[in-house]
Amino acid sequence: VTIVRRIKAPPAKIWTAITQPELMMQWWGPDAGPTLNVVADVRPGGRFSVVFRLLNGEEHNPTGIYQEVVSEKRLSFTWDLPGTQERKSLVTFQLEPLDGGTVLTLTHENLPDEDTRKSHEQGWNGLLDKLPTFLGVDT
Repeated sequence: VTIVRRIKAPPAKIWTAITQPELMMQWWGPDAGPTLNVVADVRPGGRFSVVFRLLNGEEHNPTGIYQEVVSEKRLSFTWDLPGTQERKSLVTFQLEPLDGGTVLTLTHENLPDEDTRKSHEQGWNGLLDKLPTFLGVDT
């Protein structure tokens, strides 16, 4: 999965939104359902865990380990979704400054099959749709 978004916010503002647990609690998740808990020890080897509830009532808790942390530029972490057949995959947020904003490229690698890829593509698009609103900016 590769998704590219242009957001009218500097990389520093986006970085804070994707790395600070208290901010992630306010917007993280694929739909308008609540985020219930966030652990984000943002350093190589640090733990990532988000618990969110979908509007249909399902709760999910993806977890992982941060692999690469380059402040305001690149964040990657393993992705393990307990209760699924999915093997650990890798999520990367790449931030590049561009004309008063940022090009955010999200990639999710090593997904096991096409159904899982489609599901995650839909979920990541839902999450990224919410980010500009949370930041108070246009896309």
